[in-house]
Amino acid sequence: MTMMKSIKMLAMSSVAALAVSAGAQAETWRGWNIHPEDYPNSIALDQFAADVAEVTEGRVEPEVFHNGVLGSQPDAIEQVRNGGLDFANFNMGPMGEIVPATNVLSLPFIFRSVDQMHAAMDGEIGQRFSDALAEEGLVALSWFDSGARSFYNTKKPIMTPADVEGMKFRVMNNDLYVQMVDELGGNATPMAFSEVYQSLKTGVIDGAENNYPSYESTNHYEVAGYYSITEHLIIPECICVSTAAWDTLSEEDQAAIKQAAMDAAVVQRELWAERSKASRAKVEEAGVEINEIEDKQPFQDAMGPVYENFIAANPDLESLITDIQSLE
Repeated sequence: MTMMKSIKMLAMSSVAALAVSAGAQAETWRGWNIHPEDYPNSIALDQFAADVAEVTEGRVEPEVFHNGVLGSQPDAIEQVRNGGLDFANFNMGPMGEIVPATNVLSLPFIFRSVDQMHAAMDGEIGQRFSDALAEEGLVALSWFDSGARSFYNTKKPIMTPADVEGMKFRVMNNDLYVQMVDELGGNATPMAFSEVYQSLKTGVIDGAENNYPSYESTNHYEVAGYYSITEHLIIPECICVSTAAWDTLSEEDQAAIKQAAMDAAVVQRELWAERSKASRAKVEEAGVEINEIEDKQPFQDAMGPVYENFIAANPDLESLITDIQSLE
């Protein structure tokens, strides 16, 4: 009888131990990233993953898949929304079809500087975008930098809108970017990014627009030697987590993971600034002519019809635009 009781108690203890072990089992998070492993965003995401594993004491074990191996950004957005992926680093440019409010971030000259963008996105303005993303299954934890995009071309420096007239510029596939170039008097040509180098080299297009690291790392500077600092687009990126994954967490883990994402954003921004500086130095050394534009007001004034059309189509977003523009 005593032996039977002992066996029974041992069995019950084993079951309890297994239950505790199962409850403590780590939740593996799969994360999407389009950039190569040595990119500022990638380094920051790897830090985020390591920090999350530490602050949750292994309850969440994130793994980042770099180089877009899990698909394109549109595909990844859908996968994070439906819980197929747990987190990602998304640029807000292609987000507009899913979350219309984020199209505001693609309006030309909506931000006057990168510092102003940081201040806006780290505050109440950023929270409004987070709320809009949350309605579509995406929890934005922090905001990354993706630099300021400027025009570069094969022909001449751009100092005024008149210098754009008649030139053919590659833009991302977004009506706002097409309108932007059209209002400056140029011809906008949506085109896959992978086709830009050859198109510049053969004269299919005269120019394109992007930030320093992209201009340098793609070798576009070899065939388009004029870079004009318009800084017409300053589009933030996010660390976004699937609502499905987020809602399984305790409040304590949510707070800790949020802080890990904010810490990662600080690292990303510092690394991005360093990378931008290094890329500019490299293209200057290679002979690129870089020109500062002292007065950007004529470029901004030319965007009047772009804003008017956008507000007419999205009257509910006018107050958001006004609030961003009123920021110091």
